[in-house]
Amino acid sequence: MPLLVLKFGGTSVGSCEKITKVAKLIKKYHDKKNKVIVVSSAMTGVTNDLDRKSKSISEKFEKSEYDVLVSAGEQIACSLLAGSLIKLGLKSRSWLSWQIPILTDGKYASSRIKKINTKDVLSFVNRGGIPVITGFQGISIEKRVTTLGRGGSDASAIAIAKFFNADSCIIYTDVDGVYTTDPKVNSKAKKIDKISYEEMLEMASLGATVMQPSSIQDAMLNNIKIDIRSTFSKNPGTKITDEISAISKKAITGISYTKNEAKITVVGVRDQPGVASEIFKPLKDINLDMIVQTSSADGGETDITFTIKKEDIKRVINLLKKNKKISYEKIIHNDKVSKVSVVGAGMITQPGVAQKFFKSLAKEKINIMVISTSEIKISVIIDQKYTNRAVKVLHKEFDLE
Repeated sequence: MPLLVLKFGGTSVGSCEKITKVAKLIKKYHDKKNKVIVVSSAMTGVTNDLDRKSKSISEKFEKSEYDVLVSAGEQIACSLLAGSLIKLGLKSRSWLSWQIPILTDGKYASSRIKKINTKDVLSFVNRGGIPVITGFQGISIEKRVTTLGRGGSDASAIAIAKFFNADSCIIYTDVDGVYTTDPKVNSKAKKIDKISYEEMLEMASLGATVMQPSSIQDAMLNNIKIDIRSTFSKNPGTKITDEISAISKKAITGISYTKNEAKITVVGVRDQPGVASEIFKPLKDINLDMIVQTSSADGGETDITFTIKKEDIKRVINLLKKNKKISYEKIIHNDKVSKVSVVGAGMITQPGVAQKFFKSLAKEKINIMVISTSEIKISVIIDQKYTNRAVKVLHKEFDLE
């Protein structure tokens, strides 16, 4: 009998009515003689509400207690879902992370799954049971509840598929797959039937919100088959696969964007070895993205530009100003920018993509501030007001409609 991991996102279990529908969907898999392990997120809005409650107590709410607090959402959803399955005549129960246990290491609110004890859950499955496991959480070696970061239920599902050696992991969400771009920006966006791990990882890290990037990376490293489907539609979903050759006929597979970007330029620093190291040393805990250094013709002064998440801008500027080991003329920042990216494994074998990309934006008189490339992606920073226009023109240019 195949073993399937079914993961349901917050919108899928957003109300008791939706949870009842999800239970009926799970029953269909069970009736087809599949062994099933279910992973559930919290109901829509619950985690955000708990986060707000913590901030109402203190802006510096204790991190270990924060994880205990926000993990409560998954417990509620799993109990309701297990109860719904029992009502349908199925053998089911909820499992909290510490009951299994799912062991983690790392910091609170951003832990990583290290090991999962499969014995008790597998025994329950082999006796015909359907375990409903809380996503997003685990337990540390100190026996404290930990969480995996926002979107962490994806990470839970992939790790469970890995440790239980599942045949497939099906991610149920509110969209019926991965699209060539955001349908809210471009109504001509098309669902992608099959996409490579590498392409999906790039798209997720560049703004596509269907799956958490680290989860895709784990799936790629462990060759876990992923199928993304809609809870609310019977349409086929998107398969994430390692079969690049089968899906790279076009140069570009999809277009991603994010408006949560800020650009910082440190103007007039000395163009000498070690300067970049000194600039970025105090920023070691900040997620830096695109980094560009302009070369000075005379070896005198240079400018260093980099991008960060918008919410980090005040912190980064304060850290730069406090850094007495560097000298500079001034710091310029802009938080009204967006990152737009094209992604495609076909870029490896098809030349001319960059020229086509830049020409398309030039026709629309969209200025490019920063450029970053890899084998399968090109990303640019542009003025935020041109984001939607850039996405639409690139989507058309690369024949994705």
